[in-house]
Amino acid sequence: MAMNASIKWTDGRQFLAESGSGHSVVMDGNPDNGGRNTGPRPMEMLLMGLGGCTSFDVIQILEKARQQVTDCHAELSAERADSVPSVFTKIHVKFVVTGRNLKESQVKRAVELSAEKYCSASLMLSAGGVEITHSYEVIDITA
Repeated sequence: MAMNASIKWTDGRQFLAESGSGHSVVMDGNPDNGGRNTGPRPMEMLLMGLGGCTSFDVIQILEKARQQVTDCHAELSAERADSVPSVFTKIHVKFVVTGRNLKESQVKRAVELSAEKYCSASLMLSAGGVEITHSYEVIDITA
């Protein structure tokens, strides 16, 4: 399966990225590096991509398990190497899943399946030496 994107330099350290599906996003650097702070940094985009990829999996797995999810968000924190290249060295993904009559075992299973089998971004980064850890919190709104 092929995937395409294009990146166009606009000014300073600002770039316009367009996906093969036709969606665009502005990326920019911080002012210390000649940017104007008009968009996320490229490495932030990579971290957000990981969060989106694994969240997609978790929701899909929970829906297939007929869990009544009303909200799900992932909080990601990352550490980067101090030297160039300043690659990610550690990433932690914490899921907060809210719903009715949620089974903690199903949430745990969804997070594990995403991390170990389905999330392409997570598996690719892990293969590159990034230590990725996961945790979750279940909020049951049954009342």
